[in-house]
Amino acid sequence: MTIDDTLLLRLEHLARLELSAEERSAITQDLNNMLQMVEKLQALDLEGVEPLVYLSETSGLLRPDVISGQVSVAEALKNAPDEDGSHFLAPKVIDL
Repeated sequence: MTIDDTLLLRLEHLARLELSAEERSAITQDLNNMLQMVEKLQALDLEGVEPLVYLSETSGLLRPDVISGQVSVAEALKNAPDEDGSHFLAPKVIDL
């Protein structure tokens, strides 16, 4: 399969692009190069090759979900410019 002008014009229309002649030429060449690379990959003999599921052999190395480093409400509000004892107060942004 190759990318010709007809196909490129259709793709250009579907993508709502307006390409110049130089851009069309460059994109046609790039797309054809990509298709050639895919054809080379399809020619490989992959009989007996296991599909890659994970990039590393180790899986499931998640840390335990442990709560730590909490601060009290009073400590969290200590440096707040405006608070009511349990919440930060912010100026109203949306006027309904």
